[in-house]
Amino acid sequence: MNQLQLFLPCAAGVEQYLAEEVHGLTGLMGQDLQTLRGGVLVRASWRDALLLNLHSRLAQRVLVQLSFTNYRSEKDLYEAASAVAWEIWFTTKQTFKIEVTAQHSPLTSLNFAALKIKDAVADRFRNKRGERPSVDTQWPDVRIYAHLTTDTATLYIDTSGEPLFKRGWREDKGDAPLKETLAAAMIAASGWDPLGDSPLPLYDPCCGSGTIAIEAAWIATQRAPGPMRSFGFEKLKGFDKALWDKIPRDAETKIVFQTAAPIAGSDNDRHIIRAAMANAEAAEVNDLIRWQVQDVQATRPNGEGGIMISNPPYGVRLAEVQALQALYPQLGSWLKQHYAGWLAGMLMRLQPKRKIPLYNGNLDCRLFLIHIRRCRRSASYLSQ
Repeated sequence: MNQLQLFLPCAAGVEQYLAEEVHGLTGLMGQDLQTLRGGVLVRASWRDALLLNLHSRLAQRVLVQLSFTNYRSEKDLYEAASAVAWEIWFTTKQTFKIEVTAQHSPLTSLNFAALKIKDAVADRFRNKRGERPSVDTQWPDVRIYAHLTTDTATLYIDTSGEPLFKRGWREDKGDAPLKETLAAAMIAASGWDPLGDSPLPLYDPCCGSGTIAIEAAWIATQRAPGPMRSFGFEKLKGFDKALWDKIPRDAETKIVFQTAAPIAGSDNDRHIIRAAMANAEAAEVNDLIRWQVQDVQATRPNGEGGIMISNPPYGVRLAEVQALQALYPQLGSWLKQHYAGWLAGMLMRLQPKRKIPLYNGNLDCRLFLIHIRRCRRSASYLSQ
């Protein structure tokens, strides 16, 4: 296991930021670090796999690639899975689960594909060990992933367990919480640098349960995103606890407990702000964030320049969409009147400097980065 082929999936649109993050964490480049659609492929050590689980803010998981084959039918998938030495990764006393994703696969049923891979894993254990592990679809010890394209099948074993956006601090999710990995991607896309000589303020005027502000505070204090949670690799065979214990200890020594970068969040619902404060307290950064109960259009800047990152409501039902169509031009006027000199990163009806596709779960979204210039005419003119 000295040299591994790792795949780190991420939200669509985040691949380049993830590649830059992986390079910064490991120093890997060239053929050892390839940017692909939907993630990055990394040729690295087992220690790197542990390090990336602990430190990556943008990856959804860290997967070890175990097989890459051509296929035409479910029988081919069975044979590919049968050839993998699963017994070196886990035992018959542990439970497992198969998950299958596909892109233009000719197979008619992904559930049947998953069943054939499951049978192959179980049959190999029975042939090698005389017994087979059990399946647990809710809380498995081991997760096996298969990704199918038109003619290739890739099999992975997961080292993360729960997805990496689950940082371990969330007390209250609120309504439709933004995933922490996507919040980190929005911050990365904005170019916010809290560690520079004169760090700009970062502000979320629609903060909800506080995800963006909390993620920003973790970035500003150089806090790794993983120490509050457990990982799937802890249940794999050969887990080196001594090696793992050192990695979080080293990360802890790099934490700074003060930051010169002002971070703030506001929302018009005091109950949501209380939930955000509880989350920030659990994340151990509540004293670094200024919270306020305030309607978005009543907010005013704290300083001449800064970065606004937000996930405002964008509506799913028709009535919500109609209400937002009226709201967004007003937000455009508000930005131009009060936030001249700021960079705003959010969804809204203004001409963007950059438009970055980012997926919020299965919702196809766009992050708009807009440099706000000073108002010269009436608000009604500027909102058009």
